Amino acid sequence: SIVIPAHNEVAVIENTLLSLHSRLEKEQLAFELEVVNDNSSDGTTELLDQLRTVYPNIRCIDNNPPNGFGFAVRCGLEAAVGEYVAIVMADASDDPDDVVRFFRLAEQEGFDAVFGNRFTKGGVVVDYPLLKLCFNRLTNWIIALLFAIRYTDTTNAFKLYRQDTLEGLKPYLSHHFNLTVELPLKVIVRGY
Repeated sequence: SIVIPAHNEVAVIENTLLSLHSRLEKEQLAFELEVVNDNSSDGTTELLDQLRTVYPNIRCIDNNPPNGFGFAVRCGLEAAVGEYVAIVMADASDDPDDVVRFFRLAEQEGFDAVFGNRFTKGGVVVDYPLLKLCFNRLTNWIIALLFAIRYTDTTNAFKLYRQDTLEGLKPYLSHHFNLTVELPLKVIVRGY
């Protein structure tokens, strides 16, 4: 299951979905692209309805209020039916090749979760505003120091989890973007 929170993403969601669909189909994987529509008002809903008629493995779920990124992701996690669940951004900032790579790694090695790191050797960051980059790096280093962990990209939402691992992370406490920090920290602290 690929959980994709979407709020007013009409300009980018089609490309994101079609890229993921094409890549996952090429791998001959059984998958669902689960878009959580977070109160969009820009035509995202109508576009998703059109795409669902052509691509039956695209699901659209409306996130009932309260709205916001964390609530949308939580809604998607609850609805996901796959053995593995990846959280992917609607703006195509996450590479479909990495989704496949994460899944294959989890499947072959039996990992409970797979996290990438944008800021390590081999990682790539494109068109990231300098101020945001500095704040991101500082935040991640502080989190790593506070929790005495080596992982330095907890703030990135793009991660893959085994479904039973997600069950073990409950209850989800965060309501907003801080959910992207809560989930990997629980994975690490709880010994997954």
